[in-house]
Amino acid sequence: MQEELRLSSWLPTTNKEVKIRGWEYLDVILFSGDAYVDHPTFGPAVIGRLLESMGLRVAIVPQPNVNDNLQDFVKLGKPRLFFGVTGGCMDPMISNYNANKKRRDKDAYTPNGEIGFRPDYASTVYSKILKEKWPDTPVLIGGIEGSLRRVTHYDYWSDQLMPTILETSKADMLVYGMGEQPLREIVRLLERGVPFESINTVNQTAILINDENDIPKNKNWEDVEIASHETCLKDKKAYASNFKVIEQESNKLAARRIFQKVGNKMLMINPPYPTMTEEEIDASFDLPYTRLPHPKYNKRGPIPAYEMIKTSINIHRGCFGGCSFCTISAHQGKFIASRSKESILKEVDKVASMPDFKGYLSDIGGPSANMYQMKGKVQAICDKCVAPSCISPVICSNLDTSHKPLTELYQAVDSHPKIKKSFIGSGIRHDMLVPEFNKNADPKELDDYTEEVMTKHVSGRLKVAPEHTSDPVLKLMRKPSFSYFHKFKERFDKINIKNKLNLQLIPYFISNHPACEVEDMANLAAETKDMGFQLEQVQGFTPTPMTVATVIYYSGYHPYTLKKVNTPKTRKEKDEQHRFFFWYKDENKAWIKNTLNKLGRQDLLKVLLPEKTEKWRKNKPGKTKHTFNDAVPFNQRKDKVKYKKKKRK
Repeated sequence: MQEELRLSSWLPTTNKEVKIRGWEYLDVILFSGDAYVDHPTFGPAVIGRLLESMGLRVAIVPQPNVNDNLQDFVKLGKPRLFFGVTGGCMDPMISNYNANKKRRDKDAYTPNGEIGFRPDYASTVYSKILKEKWPDTPVLIGGIEGSLRRVTHYDYWSDQLMPTILETSKADMLVYGMGEQPLREIVRLLERGVPFESINTVNQTAILINDENDIPKNKNWEDVEIASHETCLKDKKAYASNFKVIEQESNKLAARRIFQKVGNKMLMINPPYPTMTEEEIDASFDLPYTRLPHPKYNKRGPIPAYEMIKTSINIHRGCFGGCSFCTISAHQGKFIASRSKESILKEVDKVASMPDFKGYLSDIGGPSANMYQMKGKVQAICDKCVAPSCISPVICSNLDTSHKPLTELYQAVDSHPKIKKSFIGSGIRHDMLVPEFNKNADPKELDDYTEEVMTKHVSGRLKVAPEHTSDPVLKLMRKPSFSYFHKFKERFDKINIKNKLNLQLIPYFISNHPACEVEDMANLAAETKDMGFQLEQVQGFTPTPMTVATVIYYSGYHPYTLKKVNTPKTRKEKDEQHRFFFWYKDENKAWIKNTLNKLGRQDLLKVLLPEKTEKWRKNKPGKTKHTFNDAVPFNQRKDKVKYKKKKRK
């Protein structure tokens, strides 16, 4: 049975709740762009509970009102140590706008999905207000919004380069990445009496220094200086070059300290902490969360993001995929921090004891479903590695990709007496389950895992993300050839037949990614139709800070080669690419026919819109016909390709 909860079971959000605890003052006050959900997948709750576990008196002000007299920023007074600010679990600009910069009509982190409770650039807005109201109290910013804006970055929504968020927000310090380790050290130093302005050598923090003579010395760190913000404004290639340094240093276990001039100031980014140990990540997940939204929301309706994860279990952090369009490794790190089986099962027990639990876990996963307990076989090799991905262009021979610990974990969870079924809702890296790609793995072990998932952990649809069919686009995405998706589908179909299942394979795809052209999308449409798919899980590329794809989108250069890469930018270009996903809709057919005729691609037209009406069956097995060589840029294609060659305009 779940223990009885009182209002004081949550971190206080009002003066009344502070007084209920008998407190006369607060040590730390957190401000968040999300509604307050006391759950280990909600960052503000994690940080609040962590600070509480260190003996601090912590309060949280969720979604403060920035449109009135700003009472929310003064109602709890001045904290003894500092203010903590985050835009929330999702970047506020992604939360507020879609890929076409249109305002969304729902906010998943607000009761009832209501909009208007989170300002654009929330961390900057909150921080500036706090510095105006309390100029002598330190403000720390963290979370994904601040983490991805720690250096000069492209802001898609204003279509301009912006300096480090420390400059625009006026905050005193940025904690980037997962915040537990740096915050522990910051609090330890403050409690020892070290003045805040003297705390400048904590790992995984960044500060702006007014005088270069004040740059702290550290004999354990090497330094590297990247092009200044002002240089980046004038030179797109310099901006692109910066990213290679930033990404490589973010992925190294022994990283250098990064410096960047911003006007008359110097930005200093200290190296990240080592990957959290099992003991450290367990401690974070084992904190006394209620796993519930604060009672203040009871009459406002459900919080969509919470409803989605309330019966899910997060088993690890980090992702070694390194996809060009993804920010996970930039925020959580490339190396995997896995929880112990004991900690996971303890959380399963807690979920199972909740009053409304029906016996079904919605997810046992993480950033990727199947990276649990995976790491380098020889740590010394990982220590020197600067590669952004462990599985692109090939799977590293030093990476242990055994799925056995994961299979055993699933079985341990399912043996719990109150668990009827556990689902895998996180995205599965299907390429790692293909022996032809994962050549160092045991094929039987891979098949055992796939069969375990398909027979016991899928409700009817297995979602995977090949992302595209064009090999050149996939290479830039740091994703494997689409041929491996075909291989996976073959194995999927065999297991489906063997176990008399009726599961569907649902692939995710992206349009208008850098290097993608209309013809690539036409190939994608024909290829997936041949395989029996009528696509639904699709999206347009959204440029977000701290990704290779965004650097290319803005600068036109690949940061690792400094070669030019074309990117669809106009609304017309993006819409045209996206329409190919929906070749089966009547309103798109005339346009597709006209476009393919102009391109001289009657071969693809015959596949997508045959003149004779033919019976088309969804999800039928198919062979590769329109990818690979055909997807290579025309000036690099082999003679054996039979399709008509025509230069792209």
